[in-house]
Amino acid sequence: MSRNSSFFRRIGTRSFLVILTGLLVGAGILVLPLLGQSGQSSSQQQPAEPPAEAGGPQNDVGPMAIPKKKEEPPEEKPKPPRKPEGMPEYSLRVDATLVSVPVLVTTKEGQFIPGLKAENFRVLEDGVPQQVSGFNQAKDAPITAVLLTEFAATNYYFVMDALNGAYSFANSLKPDDWIAVMYYDMKPHILVDFTQDKREVFGALRQLTIPNWHETNLFDALYETIDRLDRLEGRKYIILISSGRDTFSKLNLDHVVKQLKEARNITIFAVGTGQYARLADPRECPRTSIDVISSCNDRRMTYLQADNQMNTFAHLTGGQAYFPRFQASFPEVFADIAHSIRNQYVLAYHPSNAKQDGSFRKIKVELTDGEGHPLKIHDQKGKDVKYVVVARDGYKAKQVVE
Repeated sequence: MSRNSSFFRRIGTRSFLVILTGLLVGAGILVLPLLGQSGQSSSQQQPAEPPAEAGGPQNDVGPMAIPKKKEEPPEEKPKPPRKPEGMPEYSLRVDATLVSVPVLVTTKEGQFIPGLKAENFRVLEDGVPQQVSGFNQAKDAPITAVLLTEFAATNYYFVMDALNGAYSFANSLKPDDWIAVMYYDMKPHILVDFTQDKREVFGALRQLTIPNWHETNLFDALYETIDRLDRLEGRKYIILISSGRDTFSKLNLDHVVKQLKEARNITIFAVGTGQYARLADPRECPRTSIDVISSCNDRRMTYLQADNQMNTFAHLTGGQAYFPRFQASFPEVFADIAHSIRNQYVLAYHPSNAKQDGSFRKIKVELTDGEGHPLKIHDQKGKDVKYVVVARDGYKAKQVVE
């Protein structure tokens, strides 16, 4: 008995029932009711854990339950305001174009004529009078300009004229002027970007010592210079010192002229070089044979074409072209250019032709006495003074694609 008691104590009551059940089943005795009672009593002693709620496990084991997102009603789009009955559909677009025209009025000798007023100017666009809405006279105003000079191994006189012209222009600068220096031969080169330091300008010019190339690709250089300047605001100038000849640019004259028509607020003052070499020096065209004379005549025709190109660049933009023969004339030429730039009249108007069709509009500026008659200017002695009105030939209207 004691052994049985110790056995019970060792295996426990529940284990004893399991063993007893196995023996009875083996003997063919049904014990289901006994096991049901035993399971019931066991469940009463250890209540089962409630199932995990949706939203995740309650302990470290078990599957993760992801709750369903509550469906929110879609946001209602704001309804457009009701249009009053009878109001037509329309859209508003404002196209305002202001044309700025710098005008230089000088005597035949090149002296600036001051004291003119807005009513003394008459602006015609394609022959139609325009209403001048803005008027200003620049008096010793600072300038923004690019000095673009030809520097190629062509001829001693051409090179010396280019250098003398460049230094003469640098000497005419004032402290408030913004100047960039470029030169070109086979391609354009930037020596110094825009600066107000005259020492940098002279330092850039001192780099022009010995030319390396014979090519003078004027069209490519001028086209690139205009493209750079056109991105800047305000009025800009190009001081072009060149023979006017072009060797084999990728672009032609038509490309440059088209770009000048589209550019805004750019004026070119052109100074020709080598006039003494090609006009006054007999060694430039020695009369030795028919072949040499023919070659010389061809060269002269090339020079004439070059001068015409320089004139075109200047007149198309409202500037002037100069062709000094002697080196001593260069300081006077550039003093006149500086005086012209700093003392221009600037007119502004809204064109009566509001079409934005990309067409070229011709501009003509006349001087009147306020009553429609040509203006007469007298000197101190009362004599009539002949004057010259210089303005750009026209502009290209903006083109809007509908």
